[in-house]
This record gives sequence, C-alpha cells and structure tokens, in this order.
Amino acid sequence: MAKKSMIAREVKRQKLVEKYAAKRAALKEIANDESKPMEERFKARLALAKLPRNSSPTRLHNRCQLTGRPHAYYRKLKISRIALRDLGSNGEIPGMVKSSW
Repeated sequence: MAKKSMIAREVKRQKLVEKYAAKRAALKEIANDESKPMEERFKARLALAKLPRNSSPTRLHNRCQLTGRPHAYYRKLKISRIALRDLGSNGEIPGMVKSSW
C-alpha cells in the first residue's frame, strides 16, 4: 500500500490539472500562434509560467486504483501487476487463471 500522503498529493494534482486546463490551453494557443505579435506571445508565456506547476498534466503519475502503487501499472486495467496477480489468484477476474507448471 502506498503512503496516504502520496495518494492525496496525486489527487490534489489531478484537481489542479482539471481546474486550469482551459486557461492553460488558451494561453498555449496564444503563445504558439505565429500570426500574433511577439510581445503578446511573450506575455502569454509569462502568464503560463505563473500558473501553478502542479496544474501541468505532465506532473501527473498513474497509480493503481486499489493500492496506490505507482510502478508496474497496467493502463488498460488501471491496477498494478501485484493487484492484478492477487485478483487473478482469487478468481475475481473472469478468464484469468494463475499458471503453474
């Protein structure tokens, strides 16, 4: 099980990303528009830099829905390999059988 503080930090980041997504997209559009004057584009870049760092989507990290583990995460299932193995061993995932030889 991951530390509660790390899970809470990730939830906080997710909320910030959702809150600033529209503003960030608008500023990026202005900053990347070649037809706008250089000063306006520069101001948009400065405004973008003043937004909270944790509002950037690149700072998000995938975590297991069951345990909060950040490593060995399966995107399709949204759980870690350890949680997947436990669920498979308990027979809670249809069609999945733990192999043994």
